[in-house]
Amino acid sequence: MPEPRLAAFGWVLLLLLRTSSFAYADQTIRVAIAQHAETMMLSAPSGLVVKAPHDDVDTNGRIIVTAGASGLVVDGRPLRSDRLDVRGRSGDVTVNKLTVAGHVTITQQKGKLTAINELPLEDYVKGVVPSEMSASWHPEALKAQALAARTYALYKIRQNGKKGFDVVASIKDQVYKGRAGADGPAGRAVDDTRDQVVVYRDAPIPAFFFSTSAGPTEDAMNIWAMDLPYLKGVECPFDTDSPLFQWRTDVWLPLLEQRLQEEGFAVGIIASLAPASYTKAGRVSSVRILHSDGELHVKGEDLRRVIGYAVLASTQFDFDVVGFQIQFAGRGAGHGVGLCQWGAKALAEQGYSAEAIVRYYYPGVEIRDRSDLPGR
Repeated sequence: MPEPRLAAFGWVLLLLLRTSSFAYADQTIRVAIAQHAETMMLSAPSGLVVKAPHDDVDTNGRIIVTAGASGLVVDGRPLRSDRLDVRGRSGDVTVNKLTVAGHVTITQQKGKLTAINELPLEDYVKGVVPSEMSASWHPEALKAQALAARTYALYKIRQNGKKGFDVVASIKDQVYKGRAGADGPAGRAVDDTRDQVVVYRDAPIPAFFFSTSAGPTEDAMNIWAMDLPYLKGVECPFDTDSPLFQWRTDVWLPLLEQRLQEEGFAVGIIASLAPASYTKAGRVSSVRILHSDGELHVKGEDLRRVIGYAVLASTQFDFDVVGFQIQFAGRGAGHGVGLCQWGAKALAEQGYSAEAIVRYYYPGVEIRDRSDLPGR
């Protein structure tokens, strides 16, 4: 029979462990689901709970929020408050047609609105996986995507803890579409990998991923000057079925001039342009542009951003200038760093596990439960 004091100590220890476990399970993430908006409409089928620092807000389950001179305006009524905390009585709330778990904070700055969705981490990952990868893909590919999405989110939480939000709900971080698809195969992949994180030396990695490699993946040093051992290029001959393995697109030359100027590049009328350097993996590292006011060198990824990621799918391209058209012929889609989604699909269909896929694309990492990580 245990010593009474030891027994009492055991009960206290158990209580502390349970308390710690509950606190740990409540890990949340703050997602910017809308920025620079003019108007926001919020609703919930069972009604809204709306709190404001300096006002009482009545609602019948739907409100329209705009920015006012000194505070927010709700359903045409000016408030003294410049912040609203909104949640659905049933747990979900819809913001401009996006239904999310957790609660939403609306703020204004310089006449524009921002909406931040704070929700449990696992619910967030369930909103990312079916937004970033087809839910019809092999379960092991979906699990690999879940591992990458959760890990990237934890990395950003640690990085942005003192900022107003942790991630944005777009390709700037990870595409997040709230509750859409969360209860299907993608959601099950998240549940099957719950709390599992990709780590290097006890810390979550920036688990970047992209669509299609069409050749070796890229060294992060060549894209973002990040010299990390687990973000080195690897061979990827697996993604030939991707619809973006090869692509063509035309860009109007005067439009490129306009976009460069809007982005702050000093450029006149473009006379010619040509690749100036390539990465080891064969992507365009920089482009040399001769124009009426001189010469300009633009990074390949900056050219993608300026033209539009949806237009210029990758920096793995050749091009010709014909008249006022730049005719691009390219391969692959995305920045090329980290996990290749179409490669993960093919490997999963060949029988590889999610863990094996993740370790292949992020060499030297471990997969651990986040409760085991220092500082969590």
